[in-house]
Amino acid sequence: MTNRRLADIVKHQKPLLLGEHETVQQACSTVPADDLERLTGIFTGRDAVRTLAEGKNAEVTTLAHAMTPNPITITPDSHAIDALREMSNRGFRHLPVVERGRIWGVVSRSDFNGIEIDRLGEEDHL
Repeated sequence: MTNRRLADIVKHQKPLLLGEHETVQQACSTVPADDLERLTGIFTGRDAVRTLAEGKNAEVTTLAHAMTPNPITITPDSHAIDALREMSNRGFRHLPVVERGRIWGVVSRSDFNGIEIDRLGEEDHL
């Protein structure tokens, strides 16, 4: 199936939501949080590595100082190829799925099947 909606891909996700005041160490320890109302940033493995490579202390550096702020997002009604295209064009490995401020989940390249990735490859060759 090459036209999967992102809502179908992320429907069973429960994304880890943390406040900007949480530390990098807490984020890496997967401490869950609740009562967040909007997406203000995304903290990925790339952010963690960059933060540590800059010599910042993970115990005291807050996510506000380590995350990628105001990330590009995509809606749950978008299709897999739309997310793959966006991730490819921008060099992303993760893309938050958000609708009217509600975080549905995050798609990663590994969430997509070979047919979807092949379709993106065909587009690139055109």
